[in-house]
Amino acid sequence: MSIGFWQIAIVVVLVVLLFGRGKISDLMGDVAKGIKSFKKGISENPDSSNKDSDDKNNSNSN
Repeated sequence: MSIGFWQIAIVVVLVVLLFGRGKISDLMGDVAKGIKSFKKGISENPDSSNKDSDDKNNSNSN
């Protein structure tokens, strides 16, 4: 049994009726901001984390 167009349409209509268009768009905006923040955090200063770990290793050996 596969999911058809009408079944997807009914689910979408129910979700819009329950949550409203404004709340869904706010949720999607928050998800997009979270993804952008995550990508920024991953790509931001990859060398600085290596320097911190090197500094910790050097302080432990002294």
